[in-house]
Amino acid sequence: MPLGISNNCKNIAPSATLAMDAKAKAMRAAGVDVIGFAAGEPDFDTPVPVRDAMKDALDKGMTRYTAAAGTAELRDAIAYRLKADHGLAYGQNQIIVTNGAKHALYTAFQSLCSEEDEVIIPTPCWVSYPEMVRMAGGKSVLVECPEENGFLPSMEDIEAVITDRTKAFVLTNPSNPNGNIWDEERLRALVQLAVDKQFYIIADEIYEKLVYGAAKHVAVATLSPEAYTHTILIGGVSKSYAMTGLRIGFAAGPVDVIAGMVNYQSQSTSAPNSAAQHAAAVAYTMDQTCVEEMRQQFEKRRDYIVERINAMPGVSCRMPDGAFYVMMNISRVIGKRYKDTVIENSNDFALTLLENAHVAIVPGNAFLAEGFCRLSYATGMENIRNGMDRLEAFLKELR
Repeated sequence: MPLGISNNCKNIAPSATLAMDAKAKAMRAAGVDVIGFAAGEPDFDTPVPVRDAMKDALDKGMTRYTAAAGTAELRDAIAYRLKADHGLAYGQNQIIVTNGAKHALYTAFQSLCSEEDEVIIPTPCWVSYPEMVRMAGGKSVLVECPEENGFLPSMEDIEAVITDRTKAFVLTNPSNPNGNIWDEERLRALVQLAVDKQFYIIADEIYEKLVYGAAKHVAVATLSPEAYTHTILIGGVSKSYAMTGLRIGFAAGPVDVIAGMVNYQSQSTSAPNSAAQHAAAVAYTMDQTCVEEMRQQFEKRRDYIVERINAMPGVSCRMPDGAFYVMMNISRVIGKRYKDTVIENSNDFALTLLENAHVAIVPGNAFLAEGFCRLSYATGMENIRNGMDRLEAFLKELR
């Protein structure tokens, strides 16, 4: 048998967001002044109580393995937060703590998908969903959501792709990459489909605290007893508490699904970092004022970046309702030239912008949204202003 990696591994695409962020960091290391809008990582300091909890955990010797499902302390804290915020009641056996929300999603797909099971994913979508489904042996079924529809799918389009192999629907609410939010009526219609056709809703609600203006986030599991039993809720501390590097996420859902995920995790990674679990428990139970203060700053940044983009030649964007991303429509500059470079697609645009204006963004093809690029406004206002100035100057040089 020849040496080498598996065919399954060969088919997995690298994360485009991490790749663009790595390229920007390499340029910075070489002395280039790069302004980054690529990474989905809050630039705020991790709250003091959380940092103190990490120190406290080490001082108290919390450096050993924990239960595969996570500590009782943290699972109780997650249950407390879900009850306080949404009125949702989950027992410890309905919650698994994971190495970030990304790992919760990965483990959910691994635990749910048999060979060729289908998972419906609206597009534009986060870069990792289709790859995770592929790694689990499943098949992604994509539903295109046009910008003119708010990047939201119609129930008719969803129903049209449901088959007897449909295992789950991926609901990202608020959305990465476009910041849209599902209204309650649309959520209720999705729940009815899930009940009628018998599939799970994998509700990635990692950005639930970052909602702006008059928009309102509704946790889908709250809508009915049937919604509750059909939902696997994904959350974590990375985005709302600026704890990305501590890698703590969770899934909450039906007892049998969570038990399967715990078994899978026990044989793959075991439990997450023990000290970080203690810090996450503190994050969920402490005063939440710092979360609201961060949300307010993100809203100011959102308003500024949207206003700037929509005043620039050849590009535009919708006003996102949540998360910290803007999907910039670049379709009108496709085919134009920057000096000797013809911009034929979003990847060309992003690379040319990075190499010449030293601004890092993510091409839309990474999110299955050609003709767009994603910008994260999880960076300081001064960076945003300078980055917008560079973007505007770059666009004015296109011919």
